[in-house]
Amino acid sequence: MTAQAIEVTALCVERGDRTVLSGLDFGVPPGQVTGLLGPSGCGKTTLMRSIVGVQRITSGSVAVLGEPAGSLPLRDRVGYVTQAPSVYEDLTATENLTFFARVLDVGRDRITACLDLVGLTSHADQLVGRLSGGQRSRVSLAVALLAEPPVLVLDEPTVGLDPVLRLELWQAFHELAAAGAAVLVSSHVMDEASRCDRLLLMRDGRLIADETPAALLARTGATDVEGAFLQIVGVPAPRRVLS
Repeated sequence: MTAQAIEVTALCVERGDRTVLSGLDFGVPPGQVTGLLGPSGCGKTTLMRSIVGVQRITSGSVAVLGEPAGSLPLRDRVGYVTQAPSVYEDLTATENLTFFARVLDVGRDRITACLDLVGLTSHADQLVGRLSGGQRSRVSLAVALLAEPPVLVLDEPTVGLDPVLRLELWQAFHELAAAGAAVLVSSHVMDEASRCDRLLLMRDGRLIADETPAALLARTGATDVEGAFLQIVGVPAPRRVLS
């Protein structure tokens, strides 16, 4: 049996009197693109923060590559991309990657490769503050890829991107998984589910499904993941109006 790159056990997170995550149990293996899908506010970001070790948890545990989430041995082994770009706006894309490459002790060739991977070669020498929101997010993604981490945690990485670039990034995620990385990608866009090897569907801080897209559709009889989600939560799918 393949060891899990990420192991979440009985995870609970509470804020005040509100339960944000309730008893989550799942694993994410290497070599797979796992999609974390659900409506905004369902707990996806809190879960991802728990996995990278920056979220205070109430109970349960999270292990990454056999280490407690957020521990020092994982410093350069987990790539994390937040919804908000986490790079310096007064530096160019290349200068940002150069700075982080020195911190991570990776070579210049890796900087070039990462800029190419996220489609920013032609904008490499522009100040990040003058790039579009989607381009700034791609700079953050390039930084996360610098050390070729075995675990990638990507929070809404395709928001605001055009369809062609979204497709290219999903292809890149699968190439990284094929090379052995565990890739966890969150999205609230249900039509991205078909691009995943496996789906974790969330609602109100709970996992309501954990299976492949094909198995989910077969089990529910739905024609798409959005319809399957609505069926699981007991909401009738909207009728299509023919014009």
